[in-house]
Amino acid sequence: MTPLRAGVARGGIELRQTLTNGIDLFTYLFPALLLLGTIFFMRDAHVPGTTFSLGASTLPSILGMGLAFGGLMTVSQQLVVEREDGTLLRAKATPNGMSSYLIGKAVVVGGMTLVSLLIQLVPGLLLVGSGLHVSASGWLMLAWLVPLAFLSTMPIGAVLGSIFENPRNMGLIILPIFGLVAISGIFYPITAMPGWLQGVAQLFPMYWLGLGMRSVFLPDSLAAVELTHSWRHLETFGVLAFWAVLGLALAPWILRRMARRESGSAVAARRERAIATMGR
Repeated sequence: MTPLRAGVARGGIELRQTLTNGIDLFTYLFPALLLLGTIFFMRDAHVPGTTFSLGASTLPSILGMGLAFGGLMTVSQQLVVEREDGTLLRAKATPNGMSSYLIGKAVVVGGMTLVSLLIQLVPGLLLVGSGLHVSASGWLMLAWLVPLAFLSTMPIGAVLGSIFENPRNMGLIILPIFGLVAISGIFYPITAMPGWLQGVAQLFPMYWLGLGMRSVFLPDSLAAVELTHSWRHLETFGVLAFWAVLGLALAPWILRRMARRESGSAVAARRERAIATMGR
């Protein structure tokens, strides 16, 4: 319970700082505003062969992408940066520091991801609300889908962030994340992809996250374009829960192994390399 209390307290402090920092808010909210602009210009278009709004069909995918990026990209980027500036080393030096650090990251990134989700959801429903009708069971599903989606993706982001020491190598993190999102069916029907690629996509939580978001907001008639022509709620819960359990079991162990290699001299050496690079 001590690491849990310390992690929640740490995350709460970072979350308050983020909510009062203009640059941090811009980093989180600007992409959400861009995506809302996309929905606005698509609101009068229609899904080919139907009278259903293209903007309405795109909104669940945008919400799913925001959740996936929050758990994968934000966590990995913050971990790389805080490894270089010594934050991770200070966490290692305190009792239960790595566990509380990971819990704190879950609180702050999860909180800001939820804020971004609401900023996209509420105006998005106003823009294309006539095409979306969420039932009571849909809201209940959303209540377990959002936290489970974040818990299934955040540990993956933490593992990816632990691999790289240099923030200038973040492109190596972003590329595989974009690759997984590209084949997940979030923006393009997975049924149009080759069979082997469909199988690869279903191994990762991003496909199931997008499928779950579509099942909440879209009418059942649009399930015809999905694999098996159904929303597959049980499979969605099972795969996301599997990744959440696996990730939460492995991520702290991987981070502790990575933290054992951290030292004051290693942090100082990385800073010297960064200064030398900027001076060229």
